[in-house]
Amino acid sequence: MSLENKIDPRPILADDVWARIPASREQDSHKGTFGKVLCIAGCSRYRGAASLTIEGALRSGCGIVTLASVEEVFPSVQPRLPECILIACDHDEIGGIAASNLPKLQAELDNGYSALLMGPGMGNTTSTTDLVINMVENADCTVVLDADALNALPQGVMPHPKGGHKVIITPHPGEMARLCNCSIRDIKADRYNIILDYARKHDCIVVLKEHRTLIASPDGQLWINTTGNSGLARGGSGDILAGMMGSFAAQGWDPLDVALCAVWLHGEAAVRCSQRKSQTAMLPHDIFDDLGQIFLERNL
Repeated sequence: MSLENKIDPRPILADDVWARIPASREQDSHKGTFGKVLCIAGCSRYRGAASLTIEGALRSGCGIVTLASVEEVFPSVQPRLPECILIACDHDEIGGIAASNLPKLQAELDNGYSALLMGPGMGNTTSTTDLVINMVENADCTVVLDADALNALPQGVMPHPKGGHKVIITPHPGEMARLCNCSIRDIKADRYNIILDYARKHDCIVVLKEHRTLIASPDGQLWINTTGNSGLARGGSGDILAGMMGSFAAQGWDPLDVALCAVWLHGEAAVRCSQRKSQTAMLPHDIFDDLGQIFLERNL
């Protein structure tokens, strides 16, 4: 029986979001002012995931965005997003990022990055597992783990960055079920308690992606999103959200604020996009225009 009626999550409202986002961008700033995010994403099979992730990060205000991936991914990224820095990685036997790239990627992360994002389109391989665990444990910044970075984690294992920095994880119910060693039905039946317990036990921010996305923090806060629609029910939507989170984390935001603001803005952009394109015809990349309009209305 569900225990959710004993817990009352707080809705994420527009006022909550704008109270957490800086009111302006300083005019005497430079690219370093708005942080650096290293995105490790994509493989030969999932090339578009990296592109959507990177654009999500760039369109959310980050100063420097770097993509580390196999070279097959770059033709999908560079023509659309020439602002992105590219790091070519050797691939493993199935076209993913090989674990042999670890020293190079660790050295890059140590070069002043303020956030690390891993997972979109990486593929679930032994290389992914080695990369995720070692990169996170050697990171001295906020880390966002999405998609295959979560699928690659052994059950019960959650690596942590140095210096007390937080990990933000963004599972859908299937990924959450695997992390918790239970069924999707179990997640659906008692999702409030499950993600709160997971956030406390593993000292991380949990973003459970559903129609009404939930966010749990280690200190027991539970929030529920009020934006979004079925137009987001497509491959690629989560990649954009991950990129937005990586961007906000790189800009030095509190990890809970990163999650709350990214989820609400992502959903609000989808609502507006559906009014232009319909929930049926809209595609994930369509929401970038609406995201820009939202920022424009706030003079950001």
